[in-house]
Amino acid sequence: MVPEPAETLTTQDGVALEARVHMPLSPRGGVVICHPHPLYGGDMDNPVVVRMAEVCGALDLTTLRFNFRGVGRSSGVHGDGLTEPLDVEAGLARLAAVVGTDRPVALAGYSFGAAVVADVAARHVELAGVALVAPPLARMEPGRFAPLERLGSRLLVVAGTDDEICPADTLGRLADTLPRATVHLIEGANHFFFGKLYPLGEAVSAWARRCLLR
Repeated sequence: MVPEPAETLTTQDGVALEARVHMPLSPRGGVVICHPHPLYGGDMDNPVVVRMAEVCGALDLTTLRFNFRGVGRSSGVHGDGLTEPLDVEAGLARLAAVVGTDRPVALAGYSFGAAVVADVAARHVELAGVALVAPPLARMEPGRFAPLERLGSRLLVVAGTDDEICPADTLGRLADTLPRATVHLIEGANHFFFGKLYPLGEAVSAWARRCLLR
């Protein structure tokens, strides 16, 4: 794993977030990575989150992962996805300060984190890319993703063929509404990507190279 010194982020509403930032000597861009649902054990040390940070760090990208409010050493309480966008905004602000305004930045999220990322990304036209890993489509309104259509090929949606939280048929309908997005299915993977972290990393790495390595 790449070195990730601990940091504390402060949100607009005063919540202190536990974070880790990997800073290459010459960063080519950066990615904020968001973890799965806090009420089901999700945190920034989740294996999927760590795998995404590893592959992006290997490309000399700055990576920032953090614990949502109420998780680990982060203050505040879980906001059911309503206040967590403020956490992502704090991560984006810190990332921009670290890598500079002349380098591309992106958002990536897994499960609950993907849902929050989708909400935040709709407000940031400057993003170089957005990666949604196993978004919880079985529990979300499809229209929530409509604003992401403008991202075109900068949007990656990746999930497993055996994911009950991101069902393949629902993902197919989403792909129809986002025809320019890259939709990647990992054969045999469930929502947790047990035994499938390598192909997941390959998909995220390909997205990062395409969108962030200019």
